Amino acid sequence: MALKIRLARGGSKKRPYYQIVVADARSPRDGRFLEKVGSWNPMLPKDDAKRVELNNERIAHWLSNGAVATDRVARFLADAGLAARAQRNNPEKAVPGKKAQERAAEAKQKAEDAAAAAAAAE
Repeated sequence: MALKIRLARGGSKKRPYYQIVVADARSPRDGRFLEKVGSWNPMLPKDDAKRVELNNERIAHWLSNGAVATDRVARFLADAGLAARAQRNNPEKAVPGKKAQERAAEAKQKAEDAAAAAAAAE
């Protein structure tokens, strides 16, 4: 059975509150879980101590038994010092899309043509 340490959403519309749970990877996001091991309230300020609450002992137990944390939960665990998280880098994320690159090339070509026409007119 593949276990995940992940978020289960609670709270009302536009007022999210998440439980950090250990669940079978096949179960629904807000469905059946094995154990609640913490909570995350994104509505609180980032420096508030109650924003992220973790049961470190139980999380360490589940990690030693093969549970894998999702990306968001892995961030919380890395901040708490429970698990190492490799830094991610996606240099292609900042590159404009294909259409935007085509428009930029077209604008550059027009500017060069206008400069060449202005130089030839003098």
